[in-house]
Amino acid sequence: MMKKWKSLLTLVCLIWLVFGVFTFSKIGYQYIGKSYFQSENFQHELDNFQSELGPLVLNKPNAEELKSKIEVGLNEIEEHRNYYGSLSDQVANINAQYEGRIQEAADVKATELKTKLENERDEKIKDITTNFQDDEYVRKKIQADKEALVDEYIKSAQVEAKNFAQNYNYWSYELKNTDTGKVFRSGDVSESSAYKVNYTQQHPLSTWNISSNLSHIFSQTNVYLDSEAFHETADYIGTITMSKKVAQQVSVMDGYDRFTRNQYMFFIIWITSILAAVFTWKGRKEVLLAVQGLTEKNNLEKLRIDIQGAVLFITGCMYWFSSYIAFESIEYAYESNYVRFFIDFLLKLFVLIIIGIAFFVQLIWLYDRVSTAKKLGDNLKDSYLWGLGDSLTDLFLNRSIALHSIVMVAAAFFGGGSLVASMVAGGFPVFVFGVCAIVGIPAIVVFLSRMGYLNRIMKDTKDMADGRLNRDVKIKGKSPLAKHAENLNHLREGVRTSMHEQAKSERLKTELITNVSHDLRTPLTSIITYTDLLKKSDITDEERKQYIHILDKKSERLKVLIEDLFEVSKMASGNIELHRSRVDLTQLVQQAVGEHEEDLAQGRLDLRMTMPHEPLYAYVDGQKWWRLIDNLIVNVLKYALEGTRVYVTLKRTANGEAEFTVKNVAKYEISENADELFERFKRADASRHTEGSGLGLAIAQSIVDLHGARMSIDVDGDLFKVIVRIPGV
Repeated sequence: MMKKWKSLLTLVCLIWLVFGVFTFSKIGYQYIGKSYFQSENFQHELDNFQSELGPLVLNKPNAEELKSKIEVGLNEIEEHRNYYGSLSDQVANINAQYEGRIQEAADVKATELKTKLENERDEKIKDITTNFQDDEYVRKKIQADKEALVDEYIKSAQVEAKNFAQNYNYWSYELKNTDTGKVFRSGDVSESSAYKVNYTQQHPLSTWNISSNLSHIFSQTNVYLDSEAFHETADYIGTITMSKKVAQQVSVMDGYDRFTRNQYMFFIIWITSILAAVFTWKGRKEVLLAVQGLTEKNNLEKLRIDIQGAVLFITGCMYWFSSYIAFESIEYAYESNYVRFFIDFLLKLFVLIIIGIAFFVQLIWLYDRVSTAKKLGDNLKDSYLWGLGDSLTDLFLNRSIALHSIVMVAAAFFGGGSLVASMVAGGFPVFVFGVCAIVGIPAIVVFLSRMGYLNRIMKDTKDMADGRLNRDVKIKGKSPLAKHAENLNHLREGVRTSMHEQAKSERLKTELITNVSHDLRTPLTSIITYTDLLKKSDITDEERKQYIHILDKKSERLKVLIEDLFEVSKMASGNIELHRSRVDLTQLVQQAVGEHEEDLAQGRLDLRMTMPHEPLYAYVDGQKWWRLIDNLIVNVLKYALEGTRVYVTLKRTANGEAEFTVKNVAKYEISENADELFERFKRADASRHTEGSGLGLAIAQSIVDLHGARMSIDVDGDLFKVIVRIPGV
């Protein structure tokens, strides 16, 4: 419990520290080592007094002086003359203005009014005509307008001078013009002063003769009068003071009291912030552990980091805003009741602490989530924005779909935005309606059509998932959806083929287990049987020799079977190394087949070999390729029909490959599916009366695959043909 309170107190100290830094960064320069009379507020008050003292009291201009400085240039004459257009345009405009009114007077027979209107019209036309004929005539008119502005300024300045004297009566001054020697006095500068400023020859008081608060008068009509032309400066030396007695009676001392109060308040805040920094540093570990415990207890780890970041940003804005409000409750408080002032400040400070705790808890939690690169990466990949980015990336996997999507969204946005804009502006422009009809309606039709087609594809996809593979997905057009439908049809065919292959694989697996069991059990049973017979004591030596011979034969048979099984397994798994070299296949085939010529003759098989006259080279593992040829010839010895011919051919094909062919007539009926003969333990002799492991063609196929070559079997009735092709050199 004490740790929780310590963590909470550390957070409060952290908030107070940040608030102290915040206030110091904003107004520390205004209070450190300064008095009220050096503050920005008072200096602004002094600047206002000095800027208006010159034009309203010390350097008051008179009308004649200003009027004597007025100038009228040719550009102004031309601008004034053509302000409302050319001569013909202005005359036509005057006629148009009076035409209706004169006609109305004539209709009611108001002769005097008609005459008066015609005279007014003629006078204006005459005035306009004269403008275009006489520059001096125009200059006098502009001069009169500018002099009227000067008179208006002088009148306004007199009123402003009275207000200035009343508003700044707490200031006293005694100033002398450095050029004329004229002295201006107001109040008693010798009284005890709250503030005093002296002006010397080196640092005089420079003043203008035109008030900046009234300079707008010179630009309030279509006549351009540059007030800068009237500006004159004058320097003064002397004293400006604010007596203590007078200052006590005016509102300026309210600012002094407020400044002093704020200065004490901010000094206390900044000093206590330093102490809070020390306490925060000592309790930082407890706060981190407390925040970790809080998030684990409330299962907040599932909150995604971008949502947490958004909440943190909102809370941070609220924290900054509450800090600013708490700061303003001190800096800009005009409450003279100190009790109400402190209650208001404490209330806003309480709100600041609550929001600050929420902000820093989230900030510390976020820091813990991104403290390592792995944590940061995991949290970013789990964020909504990352998912949105993946979705947008996926959108452009198919550029056609991305383009269609962008066009559809743009059309909807443009059409809807145009309609809303026209309704807000009022009316329903024909152009907007036309654009919506031309762009929006076709876009809607295309969108609904595509959505209908998408629903059909989704329905057919669901049927495929449920196992109904007897119907193709309909392909409409050449859109990306049509391409997707075509891919689904390919996938359906692949699934059907896979299901067929799976069924075939299950059948072959069952046959494999049966064949392996049979081929291993047969010699093993014989071994067990004859071993039991050898154990009898009443057998003769001749019988014993016969039994041992049978055991030796069956053991050798079992050894060959197991070795072949291991070899084909190694080849199928790729755990065998090839030692390739440049081998003459012509010589290799002749030698490998030659070793079985005697066996072929004993089996009453007529060997017919066709070999090329020149060497035929290929990069192969000679030992493995010998085994391939040997297995094919042994297969002939086992399954070829006695008294038939066996054809062995080696040749170079047109595309440069070496082609090795073995053809014979089978003595057993061969299955139509010849490819199954490559399966392990598969034999053409379905009754399995022949000797062998049933792995000969499987081993041969593995050797071919390891070399990147090709082997195929052709069956035409009883004619059995094996063809092996490998790139030649």
